[in-house]
Amino acid sequence: MKKTALLLSIWIGILCVTVSQENRSPILPVSPVNQATLLGVGKAFLNDSYLSPLKYSGISISLMHDRIKGTSCFNGNLLLQQQFLIQTAITKNPTASASEYYGDLDYRLTGFYPLFAGSNLRLYGGGGWEASLGGIYNVRNSNNPGSLKVSTNLNLSAMAIYNWKIFTFRWQLATPFAGMFFSPEYGHSYYEIFTLGNNKGTIHFGSFHNQQALRNYFSVDVPVYNMTIRAAYLGDYYNTHVNELTTRIISHQFMIGLAVESLNFGGKKVRNNPSLPSVYY
Repeated sequence: MKKTALLLSIWIGILCVTVSQENRSPILPVSPVNQATLLGVGKAFLNDSYLSPLKYSGISISLMHDRIKGTSCFNGNLLLQQQFLIQTAITKNPTASASEYYGDLDYRLTGFYPLFAGSNLRLYGGGGWEASLGGIYNVRNSNNPGSLKVSTNLNLSAMAIYNWKIFTFRWQLATPFAGMFFSPEYGHSYYEIFTLGNNKGTIHFGSFHNQQALRNYFSVDVPVYNMTIRAAYLGDYYNTHVNELTTRIISHQFMIGLAVESLNFGGKKVRNNPSLPSVYY
């Protein structure tokens, strides 16, 4: 009888352990995501010799989404950043007798690897890819009123993050070193390029000899109750010189928005992760 009770107890114990192991699903790892959406207002300067020899200046408005997340690459040290920027500008010539309108969509994907990590200061270096689509429209011109701006580049980037008391400061620089961009020849109409198919010499290899650009981004995060306010300065400089044409686009903007830190789940991570029960799947 005692042997039977002992075997029954061992059997029940093994069964409980087996059931508990079957019910325990592995917690799938996720990486935190820091993201912010900011609205910017500032000043823009346009100088496109295809449209006019004069420099136009005026107000610039933009919307930017900035997203940084950790990855599993390089032992989890690599950060991946995505930036999406929509920018518009309404400018006038020095005598305010004519206007130019500017619009641009810009997407950047950048990887950052830590070069130095102190108690409050972290330095990163990296690079990535950028694609931009936009244009300038001059209301005075009749034959060639618009100038298309299309480019794709490989960028070099650097970033510094500094924590001081409740504030978090970030400074980021990026510049292209190789890519391609569109530019017509001097006197080359867009009717010839897109309607007649005379598009020879419109696609150019871009590097430091004919394309210079710099994005200067500085931000500070300030926690306020349950929110984090991000204030930033965004400076963009873009210059090309090819086919006897010069394009120079400069903007300085003050930006403000909200930043959040979140855990993003997708795919099997949201279906099989018991630490975050889904309300949908």
